Amino acid sequence: MQTPVLVKLVIAMALLAIVVSLGVALWRLISDRGGSHRAVKALTFRIGLSIALFLLLLLGMFTGVVVPHGVIP
Repeated sequence: MQTPVLVKLVIAMALLAIVVSLGVALWRLISDRGGSHRAVKALTFRIGLSIALFLLLLLGMFTGVVVPHGVIP
């Protein structure tokens, strides 16, 4: 059994959103020069996205929607 294409697309979009959020935080850190908390909010949002993606991947593995492959212990 393989992981459905829609699930792979959602995972790829979540990873892209995490990278974009990291870039936004870097841009706000450089442009604000420490005078604002916008960079902290962007990094907090990125951490939330990462945790949500991790939990959704675990849930997908336990329900059988996401099928891991590779080295079998």
